[in-house]
Amino acid sequence: MGKLTVEVNGRTYAWPEQPVVVVCMDGSEPGYVEAAVETGKAPFFERTLKEGTNRLADCVVPSFTNPNNMSIVTGRPPSVHGIGANFFYDPDSGEDVMTNTPKFLRAGTIFKAFFDEGAKVAIVTAKDKLTTMLGHGLDFSSGRAVGFSSEKSDQTTMAANGIDRADQYVGLPVPDVYSADLSEFIFAAGVKLIEDKRADILYLSTTDYIQHKHAPGTPVANDFYTMMDGYLAKLDELGCVIALTADHGMNAKHDANGDPDVIYLQDVIDGWNLDGTARVVLTITDPYVVHHGALGSFCTVYLSGGADEDTIAANIRDLDGVMTIYTRAEACAEFELPEDRMGDLVVISEKHKVLGSSAASHDLTGLTEPLRSHGGTTEQRVPLLVNKPTPGLDDDRRLRNFDIFDVALNYAG
Repeated sequence: MGKLTVEVNGRTYAWPEQPVVVVCMDGSEPGYVEAAVETGKAPFFERTLKEGTNRLADCVVPSFTNPNNMSIVTGRPPSVHGIGANFFYDPDSGEDVMTNTPKFLRAGTIFKAFFDEGAKVAIVTAKDKLTTMLGHGLDFSSGRAVGFSSEKSDQTTMAANGIDRADQYVGLPVPDVYSADLSEFIFAAGVKLIEDKRADILYLSTTDYIQHKHAPGTPVANDFYTMMDGYLAKLDELGCVIALTADHGMNAKHDANGDPDVIYLQDVIDGWNLDGTARVVLTITDPYVVHHGALGSFCTVYLSGGADEDTIAANIRDLDGVMTIYTRAEACAEFELPEDRMGDLVVISEKHKVLGSSAASHDLTGLTEPLRSHGGTTEQRVPLLVNKPTPGLDDDRRLRNFDIFDVALNYAG
């Protein structure tokens, strides 16, 4: 069945000899897994750290969900697949645009390439925002493809998702979108799909709800990774190659009082009374902002009406808490981003600072814990773990999180 290798976006992947499970642990900075292991309640992770592959990798910047998930599943950076942020401003239409539909994709996925060669593919995400992009091009009526989210697992159909009523199939109720249960559902689904031999390649993508609220080593975080460990142990017992990485890390972004440490950049720029218009666009924005208030460490600025780019850039650069500012061309060259979907300026804040637009535009009532968030270069380092050794993988190679399928399919043994 299929080929010995499959070509995807200029990269070559070996055909899986056993089920391959790739997990995107949303928001999982280094330290979460290690802290859970220290409790003595995470034997799968403990064995993986000692006997498998334990490496670090760099995620895509901006360190947000959409660009990184799509990089992971295409094996390429955003300059190739086209998804440079969760959200961008389209100057041609004058509208803010959410990058959550396949029309924005410029590259095919690893899933489609293997499916086209006869593989069985399954994709389970926590939130529904990624479902259509991850499953783009798959024929779910074929019996060889399954794709759905925990969030809308009660709405799945055979034609659209490859399975009717996924919640009933998994045997769990539909979880609340702002809960750890949303991620637990995907692991339960993954075990069920592998037990039923419905996947040669399985992708599980969690939510970072816990990581936005709880640092590594805290009781809630340890419980979350212990839960994950139990399901991964079952997948390990079923003979799977299991490779884990993250779409981004996470850092505390609050002051000594526990309040978000924010630069409200739109308010600041407006106060300068400069010529022209400068529009701040927060590329972390998506339909799920309760746990971070749309505050992250990366934003873009769109200029119009004769606004002086050099003056505005210089003023922003001098702000306390700004790490760096790039022109569009500089940012796209540095981070391999699509130029037509970036603002004129790209701003990245320091490790413990976040960027907002105007204070009045952010609803922070959902921040029940001191803010933790992401988006900048300080959230770029993420784990890359495999439950098996990876002979031949160069110790000195700079790994990216979107190398995870390469590592799992070409090196794990």
